[in-house]
Amino acid sequence: MTEQNLQTILQELTELRGRVAQLEAEAVENETPASREWSRGFYLTYYATAGFFLGMIAALVSLAFNVVGSVLFGAPDQHPLQLIKIYLTFGLGERALEPLPDGLILIFGCCLYIATGMFLGIPFQIILTRFANGGGLAKRLAIATVLSLAIWLINFYLILSWLQPALFGGNWIVNPEHLPIWVAVLTHLVFGWTMALVYPLGKFEPYQARTK
Repeated sequence: MTEQNLQTILQELTELRGRVAQLEAEAVENETPASREWSRGFYLTYYATAGFFLGMIAALVSLAFNVVGSVLFGAPDQHPLQLIKIYLTFGLGERALEPLPDGLILIFGCCLYIATGMFLGIPFQIILTRFANGGGLAKRLAIATVLSLAIWLINFYLILSWLQPALFGGNWIVNPEHLPIWVAVLTHLVFGWTMALVYPLGKFEPYQARTK
């Protein structure tokens, strides 16, 4: 590259930087109070969308935790996806605890588990944003712990404890013989703690135009 070509490139870069600075200055001047408040306020739609995606990650981590735990601490003949089989009793009844003839049923159960986590990720992300934004990991973990335990109590003892027997004639999910309480609690906690850890990935950073 000759010195003349280098000078031409540097001149073009300088002109482009000047044009960018000019456009940013015009953007700041034309920014209305309403648009400024929208871009720097609480962006509910964004956090709901981010929570939907991050909930998928948290659900995958929670499911992996259960699979590893089932292999390491479960009975020798226990299926690695025992948690999914128990959750599938809300639909298949006691048949879900028996050997399933089709592996697609378990795949479908895993998809439902992940989808549930995606929807639960929405309130997690919104609540963490409201009450723990900028508060550090410890604060997020504390809020996620409380929220996880609240969801466990509501789902298991205010809803499933009467709904599953009414619909399917049994109460397998809440029954500690099928799903120990500590497993259910840890499952929810791992989900919540993962949401607290990945929360920064879903933070909304409004565009800040350079003024200089």
